[in-house]
Amino acid sequence: MLIIVGIILNIVGIIGVVIPALPGISLNYIALILLYLAKGEAEFGFHILIVFGVLTALVLLLDYILPLLGAKKYGASRIGILGAVIGMLLGIVFFPPFGIIFGLLTGAFAGEMLAGKEQSQAFRASFATFLGVLTSMVVRFILSIIMAIYFFIHLF
Repeated sequence: MLIIVGIILNIVGIIGVVIPALPGISLNYIALILLYLAKGEAEFGFHILIVFGVLTALVLLLDYILPLLGAKKYGASRIGILGAVIGMLLGIVFFPPFGIIFGLLTGAFAGEMLAGKEQSQAFRASFATFLGVLTSMVVRFILSIIMAIYFFIHLF
């Protein structure tokens, strides 16, 4: 039973990397814990769980830092960042899955315009926010795939 739940968690975890409403890599990590509980120390060591746990925590932290760094570098305001988040959430609801990107860009741009920025500044800041989110998504996806591969290798 733990193995079946682990397989489902891995699939949902990979999907969750792209859809922000799902926890993503956290589910992949939980799947590894379940595999460890089902197979025991003989299959892989506890130290592997610690390594993947630290990596998961770092990537989750980077998930918040990278978009802010990109936005800050190009002068995005708090309103622009808030607009990006709102736009991304609206994009997920109304135009999944590509609405995430479109909503992020338009939300950040609208937020920057509301903050009184010129159009060129608003575009640069919204694009930088988008690049930060995209970079974070790629990093999460890579870790999610690595954990899923590790799970399936040690499953059999």
